[in-house]
Amino acid sequence: VYFSCNNDQSNLLQPYFVTGFSDGEACFFIKISPANKMKTSWKVNLRFVITLHIKDISLLESILTFFGVGYITKSETRSVVQYQVSSIKDFETIINHFDLYPLITQKWSDYKLFKQAFLLVKSKTHLNPEGLKQIVSIKASMNRGLSDGLKTDFPDTIPAPRPKVVDQTIHDPEWMTGFISAEGCFFVDIRNSKTHQIGKQVSLEFSMGQHS
Repeated sequence: VYFSCNNDQSNLLQPYFVTGFSDGEACFFIKISPANKMKTSWKVNLRFVITLHIKDISLLESILTFFGVGYITKSETRSVVQYQVSSIKDFETIINHFDLYPLITQKWSDYKLFKQAFLLVKSKTHLNPEGLKQIVSIKASMNRGLSDGLKTDFPDTIPAPRPKVVDQTIHDPEWMTGFISAEGCFFVDIRNSKTHQIGKQVSLEFSMGQHS
């Protein structure tokens, strides 16, 4: 199922909210798959993806409206929805946003590598063997790296240098709101207690978790 942008500008999200939420939930993805019709025998697809439970589809619709590009799909087997951008033309909008409102988690490094791949695809350099090798090298340094199949097909791959995150300054409180929307948890804990009159102790907790 596809949802298109409704062009409603009345409830546009704040730019740093979108960046903070993306720091928590977005994924920059490079797919490399066999394609006999291609000169290199391989096809390269780039995607920017945000996946949420279907109960939060209204937020994805707001993100779609904010960017004005991409589409939303609903899984037929799971209660999840995805906002996706997969067009090279549309990536110009995504790249422009994250250049102006930078990510500050390790996702910034994935973004910088993704941008390198985008420029190679935009210039069609990926259509020659050397350009394809560059794309594979970039993918090797992103997310979980290369699949076992790609490692077998490209055994001499040297992962591209991974840019180091330097600036992790929170420049706007909207980033924090977006990041908390993605990663924050409000928790109520009720446990037995011999020292409390009603025999129960209530604890409130607010937490955020990230990989070390």
